[in-house]
Amino acid sequence: MNFNKEQINKALKTMGFTELTDVQKHVIPLLQKNKDCIVEANTGSGKTHAFLLPIFDKLNIEEKSVQALIIAPTRDLANQIYEFTVELASFFDESIQIDLFIGGIERSQKMDSLKKRQPHIAIGTPGRIYDLVIKENLLKAYTCKYFIVDEADMTLEQNFLDELGDIFKILKKDSTKAVFSATIPKHLKLFLKKYLYNPETISIHKNNISSKNIEHFFIKTKEQNRFIGLKKIISAINPYLAVIFCNTKESSELVYKWMKEEKQNVVLIHGGLDYRKRKQLFKRINRLEFQYIVATDIFSRGIDVEGISHIINYELPRRIDFYIHRTGRTGRMDFTGIAVSLYEFDDNQYLDKLESKGVKCVYKTIVNNEFKDAVVRNSRKSREWKENELDYQAKRKVKKSKKVKPGYKKKYKKAVDEEKKKIAKKRF
Repeated sequence: MNFNKEQINKALKTMGFTELTDVQKHVIPLLQKNKDCIVEANTGSGKTHAFLLPIFDKLNIEEKSVQALIIAPTRDLANQIYEFTVELASFFDESIQIDLFIGGIERSQKMDSLKKRQPHIAIGTPGRIYDLVIKENLLKAYTCKYFIVDEADMTLEQNFLDELGDIFKILKKDSTKAVFSATIPKHLKLFLKKYLYNPETISIHKNNISSKNIEHFFIKTKEQNRFIGLKKIISAINPYLAVIFCNTKESSELVYKWMKEEKQNVVLIHGGLDYRKRKQLFKRINRLEFQYIVATDIFSRGIDVEGISHIINYELPRRIDFYIHRTGRTGRMDFTGIAVSLYEFDDNQYLDKLESKGVKCVYKTIVNNEFKDAVVRNSRKSREWKENELDYQAKRKVKKSKKVKPGYKKKYKKAVDEEKKKIAKKRF
């Protein structure tokens, strides 16, 4: 697809992008025609460029006003969108004003800046945007041509719908509004109907759960201490990068402390950490300085970290869709991945729901540091599982050891880099 502005076409060519993703094929033409839309699609499907490219294509740099307002539920995701936006802007000779409004960045400094000039593109979290647009009346969002809400269901969970509603009310009637989310709950649809004009609804990821390149292993705790199960899992895998998910900040801190005592190369990520510290940790994670990440669900949505080979659910998430979000962090870029979850007898109904959603649950036990077939839950049949030579292990058989062979990461990095080049040629 060609865009009106040659700078965009040049940027895409330089970045090696030649083919649109499914989300982009549907969304870009709609936004170019100024059509409101509600988009249900998974993280990693190319959503960010689906709205950024039309915004840049219609951007009037001579006009010194807010032309696009983008809201994301977390500081980490807002910052990631900001970095993508700055990257695209770098291909323009003219100066494009892009501002990031999130907690952790000096509020008074941002307020002083807005008194002097308005950004062309404003990106931020709901609370901070509401503060500057509605309370302080400093960010003149009423001039924007595009209003984007990313990961909208997370915004709903954080009880920001009233604030979003107030922002929607001040927008021009002819502004284009697009809402993106991995899931669109019924009450969110009802909310959006009030503010979007005859929106086009797009759903990309329906019924594709079982087709992802992910093995879903479930290990019964037998009502033992979960650290016993976790220790067995760690003894049976040799991950390139694994994420251990916990449901609360408190449990994540306990798991992190236990992992450190086990002498594992581990880092902790949760919402209670200072934003600047989280930002530094993400950079270190992307430099492959750790083998394990202990995290809450702040890590399950939006944030791009390449090379996650294993997901471990120390605790099953309370909601089924969050299981999908968590496990979707692996099995990317045509690689395979493994999700291993600890479960108890009381989780049987939860597992029934997972299987009804298309998740192929494989029940395992761990003997002598290796996964073995367990008796299938709710039946006495055994499920066959063949040892998989994961693409993540650079086409070699996984060695069941906590120690990593010399050159292991180098081989994997080479495999990931080659695969990223291939994918980059196909999509934005």
